[in-house]
Amino acid sequence: MSAFATGIQVGPYVLMEHIGEGGMGEVWKARDTRLDRIVAIKRLKGEHNSRFQQEARAIAALSHPNICVLHDIGPDYLVMEYLDGQPLKGPLPPEQAIPIAIQIAGAIEAAHGKGILHRDLNPANVMITATGAKLLDFGLARVMTSTDADTLTVAGAIAGTAAYMSPEQAQGKTLHERSDIFSFGAVLYEMISGTRAFAGDSMAQVLSAVLRDEPADLHSHAADIVKRCMSKDPAGRFQSMSEVKAALEQVSTKPAASQPSIAVLPFANMSADKEQEYFSDGLAEEIINALAQIPGLKVIARTSSFAFRGKEQDITRIAETLRVKTILEGSVRRAGNRIRVTAQLIDAADGSHIWSERYDRELADVFAVQDEIAAAIARTLRGRLESELPAARQYKPTLPAYEAYLKGQYQFSKYTPEGLSRSRQLFEQAIRLDPKYLDPREALVWSELHLVVEGVQSAHDTVPAMRAAVHKILELDNANARALSTLGAIAAYYDYDGAEADLRFRQAIAAAPADYGIRWRHAILYLSPVLGREEEALEASAKGIELDPLSVFARAMRCHWLNLAGLYERAASEARAALEIENHWLIHYVMAEAYAARGIIDEALAEAEEAYRLAPWHARALGVLAAVLTRLGRGEEASGLLTKLESALPFGMMLYHLLVSDIDAAAHWFEKSIEQREAFAVIYFRAPILRPLRESPRWPALAKMMNLPEQV
Repeated sequence: MSAFATGIQVGPYVLMEHIGEGGMGEVWKARDTRLDRIVAIKRLKGEHNSRFQQEARAIAALSHPNICVLHDIGPDYLVMEYLDGQPLKGPLPPEQAIPIAIQIAGAIEAAHGKGILHRDLNPANVMITATGAKLLDFGLARVMTSTDADTLTVAGAIAGTAAYMSPEQAQGKTLHERSDIFSFGAVLYEMISGTRAFAGDSMAQVLSAVLRDEPADLHSHAADIVKRCMSKDPAGRFQSMSEVKAALEQVSTKPAASQPSIAVLPFANMSADKEQEYFSDGLAEEIINALAQIPGLKVIARTSSFAFRGKEQDITRIAETLRVKTILEGSVRRAGNRIRVTAQLIDAADGSHIWSERYDRELADVFAVQDEIAAAIARTLRGRLESELPAARQYKPTLPAYEAYLKGQYQFSKYTPEGLSRSRQLFEQAIRLDPKYLDPREALVWSELHLVVEGVQSAHDTVPAMRAAVHKILELDNANARALSTLGAIAAYYDYDGAEADLRFRQAIAAAPADYGIRWRHAILYLSPVLGREEEALEASAKGIELDPLSVFARAMRCHWLNLAGLYERAASEARAALEIENHWLIHYVMAEAYAARGIIDEALAEAEEAYRLAPWHARALGVLAAVLTRLGRGEEASGLLTKLESALPFGMMLYHLLVSDIDAAAHWFEKSIEQREAFAVIYFRAPILRPLRESPRWPALAKMMNLPEQV
């Protein structure tokens, strides 16, 4: 067959329409007669057949929603998904350009994760479809060798499209991941500006511009990102596509110009008794909770807002860090049965007071003060909000119960086993003091859920009482969002009832659409493991950082979910940045798992040892550390850890056997994890780290035990 033509049958495919011509081949729209679907067929010209297998291997190794799918391979042609769309063209407004850029970056990140360089990234190789951007044409893709995994020599040849080449590619020098990053920067520049970064009337002029010229200034929030991508010196660029994507996501999460936003700083404790700090903190947190229920108002979570306690920082700088336009600060003085509360709403742009008030009240009126402050803020921002004033508190508890609850919240915020245990005692005390007070009941169930998920408590020992407590809350308030979402969580990881989980989560979201925590649990316990919609879990984790940017826990959960999505390099990169906030055990664990999954053992050991030092009770950290020690030939040290693991929840032991490639034993412990209803059996269900287990003969029975699909 010397040429293709309409109507010709190529294998099981009938050619329909010629849709493209490139330097290496022609592309046809065709019908797959076996599956009755439309596909695209690419036939390489004779002189390029040597690259044929290369492209096929490159595409086949990749699985990503923003990379064109390879369906089949013939003697001299590729069969790919047919994309109904248009090649990427600029200029595009920022609200379109940045999301597309993030998708392209994710596709390249996935390729780099497989050791594949694209080498020909340009707008023509990005198709914009109804479902988003698709990266195609890996005809010049090359696989980085195991002996030189960071570089690739291009034998003196200049390959690629001149205007988008990196300087080192234009000179026929050694290539690496940063070469694709340069090309990505040139594509992003054109996407935003509508003009090429490097122009000329001939290839020689274009290559000269690539090597010597700087493109015209770009007027965009992403200008610094583009400039750094296109640094002539590879050392001056982002060092990985994971870093590029993270930087773009930071741009995308900046609040829109019209969106009102607020951070409530911890109220200063002006009481003579410094032990009253829990009370001033609690007052501020209750105001945060009230404001968070207002649709259209971005409210920074407690952890980030309270990070500035005792720090003399300019209001404008605080607002820039938290990405908000207004700041609420105040103070509380408590003396006997009297309180004095002052509050000021400040415009972060110039530090001016938008609103301020002082409240001198009886202690019993503290609830009215909270409602009045929230209502005053809503009135002040009313012109930019989607709703009327926030609802006033429906139930006013007794003061002793309220104080016990505030002390419990204070302990819970520490998020340590000791703090969680003490908070549980205080919540139970608050319930005894006022059985109709729902806040401590909700908080108690919430804390129990955390203890079970983290493996501190057994699900079988905890869930029956938790379920009863939830139903008690629903007897008092049948539309309580947190109670409904807890039933959703129990249905997902304990009952393995996906339909019930989805129903309960949807009811909860309808009752509290602004509650981020509910949406997060819906994503990680149902949408991602059951439906395979991992992008929604990633979006929810990004939203968590937007609302709580200084929370090391929010960032740890984000990095953990990047691990579960197989984005190990990016998880480690974001985790390293999170350590600047706090030296938290979960961050080190996430990094240990990311390195261990990729076989980077020395780095995995350092992180696993630190995670174990900070959280010796954590079974997964124990499992990863024991596995790394075993792989390094330090079996005696690993043996001591395995003894501890035998009395812990089984998922840690499952991880150990998985990472040392004892798949049958891993299946045994995964089955035990299912029997004991560890939440991570569900959460890890589709994770790449479990691929060897999913490929084993034991997997169908394990999936059936959880009522989850056998094929992932």
